[in-house]
Amino acid sequence: MSPLPPLLVVRRARTEPSGAPVQDAPGAYDDALDDAELRAARAALVQGRRHTARSLLLRTGDDWDRRGHRLTVLAREPYAAAWAFDWLQAEPASPDAAALLALARVQRALRGREDPERARAACARAAALAPADPTPWLGLLRLARLLGSEREVFDAFAEVRRRHPEHHHAHHLLVSRLAERPAGGRFESHEVYDLAELAAAEAPADSPLAVLPVVALAERYRVLAATGLAPADPAASGHWSGPRARRILRAGFDWWLEWEHDEHPRRHIDLNHLAHALSCAGRPAEAAALFRRIGAHATRAPWCYPHHDPWIAFHTARARAHALALPS
Repeated sequence: MSPLPPLLVVRRARTEPSGAPVQDAPGAYDDALDDAELRAARAALVQGRRHTARSLLLRTGDDWDRRGHRLTVLAREPYAAAWAFDWLQAEPASPDAAALLALARVQRALRGREDPERARAACARAAALAPADPTPWLGLLRLARLLGSEREVFDAFAEVRRRHPEHHHAHHLLVSRLAERPAGGRFESHEVYDLAELAAAEAPADSPLAVLPVVALAERYRVLAATGLAPADPAASGHWSGPRARRILRAGFDWWLEWEHDEHPRRHIDLNHLAHALSCAGRPAEAAALFRRIGAHATRAPWCYPHHDPWIAFHTARARAHALALPS
């Protein structure tokens, strides 16, 4: 990829880009989504019992998307770093303990509670213990996404992709960063769309990366609204009604109809992006089908964009889609 121009300086809003934590009412969201085993392991870890998490990560094996998802969720617990440190002291050669410590320190650094260099060192140690695992590099990518340089973002993404070319979370993080670049020319012309469509085209037909261009639309809207270049009401912005947006939505919805993977650990993130985009585009029947599939598994992004209460935005859009989709 050719060198990229300097990043757009985006005015900080109450919401954060995809992949960063947003504080909501207790119980409103569960980052574990529909992973019951992950919820059980997290509950045990909260009580100071690491055996369940140890067994879970052992069973996860080299399912890299699932491993990254599970470790990221476990690492968000306030005492995860302390528990992982004790675990690593007991099992110094454990790649699972090292990866959990690395991601927990990344999480703390993103919250301003840890020296980013200490988090980077933990990721380097985890990567050395498991050279084939993209998860420590995912930690570095999360850190670079908000605190690092442009070069660090692309270097970490390249390392993740070298180990797992279709890494779901890593592609979302790169798209969210790239969306912040200034655009030139036509309103629908931006390199984030080019990258997302290229990634979708290069991935296998059944890959969830087919939905990445829809994610790119939401991330670009976040930036445009935050900088005053688009209305704060996404449904009134026209952002999802242009020729390119219509093509992207049609391709994303068609992929879901044919290829949706019930077992993918982050599929509800894609479903929420599709439901949000179709709601904003005024396509209630298709949105209603997605809302039924989502069930209780709402996600913060993209419903929080640009500065909305995501819980209210999700339920309002869902009620409207169901009402408009009803036969007259």
